Amino acid sequence: MRLIKLPGGRDVQKNRPAVHRRLRLSLRKLKPGNRWVVTAGKIPWDDVERGYAAGFVNNGAPAHPARMALDTLIARQVLSVPDEELCSQVAENPCLQFFIGLKEFAGECPVGASTLVAFRKRFNDEDVSRVNDSTLAKARAETTEGGTDDGGGGAGGEATMALDATAAPSDIACPPGHQAFERGEAVAGARHRHHLRPGRREEAQGIPAKGPGDYLRWPKPKKRGAKMMRAAMRRQLAYVRRDLCYVSRLAKRCLPELTRVQRQRQETVGARFAQQLFMQENKTRSVPGRIVSLPQPWVRPIVRSKARANTELGVKAHASTDDNGMARADRVGFGPFNESELLKVPAEELHRREGIWPDRVLVDRIYRTRANTAWCAERSTRLSGPMLGRRPKDDEANRQAKATERKDAADRNVVERVFGAAKRAYGMDPVRARLEETIKTVIALAILAYNLKKLTTASLCLCLELYLALIRRLSTTVCRVICLARADKAATPVLIGVT
Repeated sequence: MRLIKLPGGRDVQKNRPAVHRRLRLSLRKLKPGNRWVVTAGKIPWDDVERGYAAGFVNNGAPAHPARMALDTLIARQVLSVPDEELCSQVAENPCLQFFIGLKEFAGECPVGASTLVAFRKRFNDEDVSRVNDSTLAKARAETTEGGTDDGGGGAGGEATMALDATAAPSDIACPPGHQAFERGEAVAGARHRHHLRPGRREEAQGIPAKGPGDYLRWPKPKKRGAKMMRAAMRRQLAYVRRDLCYVSRLAKRCLPELTRVQRQRQETVGARFAQQLFMQENKTRSVPGRIVSLPQPWVRPIVRSKARANTELGVKAHASTDDNGMARADRVGFGPFNESELLKVPAEELHRREGIWPDRVLVDRIYRTRANTAWCAERSTRLSGPMLGRRPKDDEANRQAKATERKDAADRNVVERVFGAAKRAYGMDPVRARLEETIKTVIALAILAYNLKKLTTASLCLCLELYLALIRRLSTTVCRVICLARADKAATPVLIGVT
């Protein structure tokens, strides 16, 4: 500080810019064993950068680096926090800033919460799957060069593959009386477009608002018969039909063209009305492609027959695991599909990637069709499950067959472990993304985050084993030196064993 003299005779200290200068902390001095540091080294960034740069044209402002875009999405899945909370944690945590590619510590997050939505659009599910394959290929190459094995699910050197499918529920609600909400959406859209043109309010004065009152009177009774439910639904359908007709007339006569969002919302309400009218007239409770959410019309009900929920509203994902327990997403789609038709997909991908067919495929009963059994028999692949045909008369053969079935059922739990960890820790239950393409991206990111966690844990365990082995070797060497010194001094051999 430098003292300056004021006219009154007082000495004050002049503030210099160095006092308010931001602290510059290099992120290269972080601990090598930090989980974020180890995880960042598992991804082949050269391949990611090439694929990421192919989606841009060289005529605009420079985009964020691929490492920053992808690692922020991975960190969000690992931490299971909203976008705003992730930006706050990145601003406070130097390890997270190193993980996303920064060289020095900064007191703020380099990206905003809305930018993460753009990142999820840039990395679709296919791009994330390619990054996952590249990461696993890099880990396998490093394992082969090091002469070690990660210890997977294979038995006796067999190429093992486990398959299964699950449903990832979306963060939506489907109340039983959603027709009232649809009517509210139609009226809200009509009033919104009506307010665009002042002076036309008299055209909307003649619409009575009886729909909400009728709907509120319906759930009050504790016992509701089928006749009462059909009558209430019929009245709600009449209100929705009236509002849709009013919106159409108003848009044609006195208002400008509808926007894209308004047009999509009106089409969704019309399609939902047609489905409910079909179920009302045909006295059925199901319809193909049933819409259960207006903001997310692509979400479909998936019958799971589980103890917690018979039907889940979300996306269905099919995944497979290899010998080391690493997972890959084979198909992610809205609506139900038969997972037995996807047995050939991961097996053919394994043959294309490594040139071999799996020795055994661990599946549940739904995969054991005649077509899948014949396809596996042609390639000398054993399909898990009970033996087909008559049991052999030899008791020893029966015991071996049953032991093999039990072992296959136990080894198949590796794919269940993937789904459990992805739902519990990596944001698959529920999926909080709202767009159709970003929901698929979140599923693929959850699988990638699981693999990175497994690779990071294996690396840390390997480093610990090498450290302990080095300590044992040094201890043995020191003990031998001490023994030799004592033997020379006493002229008698002294043996000290160290375990």
